[in-house]
Amino acid sequence: MKKITLCLLVMACLLPWNLQALELMLPQVYRDNIDIIGWLMSEKLDGVRGYWDGKRLLSKNGILLHPPAVFFHNFPPFPLEGELWGGRETFEQTVAIVNTQRPHTGWLELKFAIFDVPDQKGGFSERLKIAENWFQNHPSRFAFVIPQKRIEHKGELKTELQRIEKSGGEGVIVRRADTLYSSGRSHEILKVKSFSDTEAVVIAHIGGQGRNRGRLGSLLVELPNKIQFKIGTGFSDEQRDNPPAVGSIITFKYYGLFQSGRPRFPSFLRIRGDTLL
Repeated sequence: MKKITLCLLVMACLLPWNLQALELMLPQVYRDNIDIIGWLMSEKLDGVRGYWDGKRLLSKNGILLHPPAVFFHNFPPFPLEGELWGGRETFEQTVAIVNTQRPHTGWLELKFAIFDVPDQKGGFSERLKIAENWFQNHPSRFAFVIPQKRIEHKGELKTELQRIEKSGGEGVIVRRADTLYSSGRSHEILKVKSFSDTEAVVIAHIGGQGRNRGRLGSLLVELPNKIQFKIGTGFSDEQRDNPPAVGSIITFKYYGLFQSGRPRFPSFLRIRGDTLL
């Protein structure tokens, strides 16, 4: 019993001291019947969520990140929320940079794209203005406030989504301009995509046929609700030769659900390398 207790204590000491999920504001999924006229829209950047607490840069789970000091030079003494972003279609490279537990020059390829100022009073637009004013007076090479555009009619949202996806972007975020900050999922901030995506755990590799004989044909994966299904599309040749490991978490896209709860037309997107961040 003493040996077990000692082992648990040692394991606890090895865990990051600040490994505790932050209470952040999170989006729900947009539906066509929601009236978003007068809301603000911006591109949904596909990066790693970051939280500047006024002194340090943390992940969404409260893990201390390690950018070089030059990266956060001129950052404000108040909290900011944003996306650590290296540009469109650079998610995997961004995760690799952020995951390194020491300062390094890879961070200089990223920017902190700010989308909220959580500890300030007022609605979303008022809070964001505080960040804009700060960086106008304290310019930073590595930070910018994500531009927002007012939605005048519903067709603008569809046009903007098509433009972003055609350019390799992920989607759109829409928010009420007067929304107060609150932790958890909010119906006043919505993510808009032409498809849905979520995570699943890899259960097994299934061999391929034809041109994929001798390498990956599909993945058997499992959702949190224990529903299992196969994903056989979306893989590059390199990924079929070196598939995601059993036990890893992947992100896939799909187009609605069957009555059984299984995703319709699932397609692999990527290994979710930022799960612990």
